[in-house]
Amino acid sequence: MQAITLLGSTGSIGTQTLDLVAQYPERFRVVGLTSHNNITLLAEQVRQFRPQIVGIGREDLLPELRSLLDGIQPLPELVAGSEGLCQVAAYPEAERVVTGIVGCAGLLPTLAAIRAGKDIALANKETLVAGGPVVLPLVQEYGVQLIPVDSEHSAIFQCLQGVPEGALRRILLTASGGAFRDWPAEKLDQVTLADALKHPNWVMGRKITIDSATLMNKGLEVIEAHWLFGLDYDHIDILIHPQSIIHSLIELADTSVLAQLGWPDMHLPILYGLSWPERLATPWDPLDLVKLGSLTFKAPDHRKYPCMKLAYAAGRAGGTLPAVLNAANEAVVALFLEERIRFLDIPRLLEQVCERHRVIADPGLEDILQADTWARREMTQLAEQIPAQILV
Repeated sequence: MQAITLLGSTGSIGTQTLDLVAQYPERFRVVGLTSHNNITLLAEQVRQFRPQIVGIGREDLLPELRSLLDGIQPLPELVAGSEGLCQVAAYPEAERVVTGIVGCAGLLPTLAAIRAGKDIALANKETLVAGGPVVLPLVQEYGVQLIPVDSEHSAIFQCLQGVPEGALRRILLTASGGAFRDWPAEKLDQVTLADALKHPNWVMGRKITIDSATLMNKGLEVIEAHWLFGLDYDHIDILIHPQSIIHSLIELADTSVLAQLGWPDMHLPILYGLSWPERLATPWDPLDLVKLGSLTFKAPDHRKYPCMKLAYAAGRAGGTLPAVLNAANEAVVALFLEERIRFLDIPRLLEQVCERHRVIADPGLEDILQADTWARREMTQLAEQIPAQILV
């Protein structure tokens, strides 16, 4: 039985991970859970899975969480704040850590887990997008395994099993196209928040759903794929695949192309991230290609998705610029979700923040954290300059 710690247990990845733990009680046990602020759901999870350590991101909520757990015997160790999340991530009894914390907040706990020698089931793309220059050397130093859980990177990872070193030539990341794949670019100035949150294929959190609508999620995945699989940006492409059945493809040196297919459901890549290198039998409906009938593909429209170009440019520039792009994107999406800016402001503001940044070519952890803070502050200041009447 594998002992796991789950960072971000109350989010989309976290709740689906716990679905699988409940489905395979003979294979997995939870020793640690964390949440940022959803103490009600966290308390329910603690009662069901009985972890040994529990962390809450907001320190002010610790007394209330303690009250909600009153009567549980034995009471788990309770910790709080960034330091507490890192403590959970490095908990000695855990063998594998699932990083489901959204955004750059997952970077420090992931580093703590790596330093503690834990294998990482990586569901937080921002860890590598922002922290790749720091994370990858630590992974090599401590000899841990990074197992991607993101559906696209899991697909690539699965396709690479058994592929000889040096045989990978190209990565094809598939994208659904998001909420506006069938909209003409000329109509995007009419987009509402409700429009952007209507993903045609996947059920995801609000932030990632907006990233899918701008295709920034795919741009960030390009940067993550660069760090995970070692290819340069000229050999990582994006392909619109509306059915979301092929989760990504690899092209090998002899022109063979391998793909991983499955229903658009995150349970499968999460389960593989938990069980690798094994594959567990599931009771789920198998993929029916006859029922699907056809799978289609097209090139992405760069007029409709300008965020892709920004992501490639940031990745190629390297240094602290990917961290700035990632942090600025988190900030600008939050502004859009609060309806303080319009949809087309997202790429425009992102480009301005990136242009203002002085890139540090070979950053350390402190440089990355400072770039993250700077980008969020810069984005907030730029958004405040947008006249209120434009948003009416």
